[in-house]
Amino acid sequence: MLLQGVQHVDSFDESEITLETNLGILVLKGEGLHITQLNLETGSLAAEGFFIAVQYVESKGKRGKGLINRILK
Repeated sequence: MLLQGVQHVDSFDESEITLETNLGILVLKGEGLHITQLNLETGSLAAEGFFIAVQYVESKGKRGKGLINRILK
């Protein structure tokens, strides 16, 4: 999985990665998860493993279309 807009990695282990993005909090759940690349200067993150769930919590106060609206467009 390749992600953009990553500002901070809150926590990570083999079953869960919690990220702060420019649009809100993103939680990746699965098995055997590994962060293979992280560059906070460019906001990019690459992770691999077996992903079971992606949970997104939009930040309050952010304007414009949220991530879910953009995905389901």
